Amino acid sequence: MEIRGNQNILDSDLIKGSIEGDPKMQEALYQRYAAKMFAVCLRYAGNNDDAQDLLQEGFIKVFKNLAKFRNEGSFEGWIRRVFVNTSIEQYRRKVHLNSISEKEEMVIEDASVSVLDQLAERDIIQLVQDLSPGYRAVFNLYVIEGFSHKEIADMLHISEGTSKSQLARAKSILQKKVTEFLGEKRK
Repeated sequence: MEIRGNQNILDSDLIKGSIEGDPKMQEALYQRYAAKMFAVCLRYAGNNDDAQDLLQEGFIKVFKNLAKFRNEGSFEGWIRRVFVNTSIEQYRRKVHLNSISEKEEMVIEDASVSVLDQLAERDIIQLVQDLSPGYRAVFNLYVIEGFSHKEIADMLHISEGTSKSQLARAKSILQKKVTEFLGEKRK
């Protein structure tokens, strides 16, 4: 029986089969979520190779902890949380944030990144990937994942002020990069 690519299998069946150690069900679960989770990893990683490493590490954790999924909320949301947490753990192992002053923060927060609407998704991902790991992590957690500065501070072991300043700096850098990027495309 060929399971790969079969979208008719319920997540609950994939979970049960994967917990029982059925390699076909594990492969089907991986195939169903790998592309979406790679996109999550790519937002946090500096490049494709690092994103692949995060993807592998994340799926190891998913399969190891699959029995802990309690069917509260969506399975995809649970998996996504595993990957975000895996990315944050990797970040903590590698990077320390640099804080900026409150005065710089106020100036930077006034900057707008509305020009991002003019870019293709892959262009935006590349611009975000080019941010330093600290800026990238805070930007993704706040803008993409929707965490509060307090939650980000707790996750990254930084102050709320540092989270805010990192986000402000990331937005400022992105705005400059987007302006440069759009200027180059118009030439």
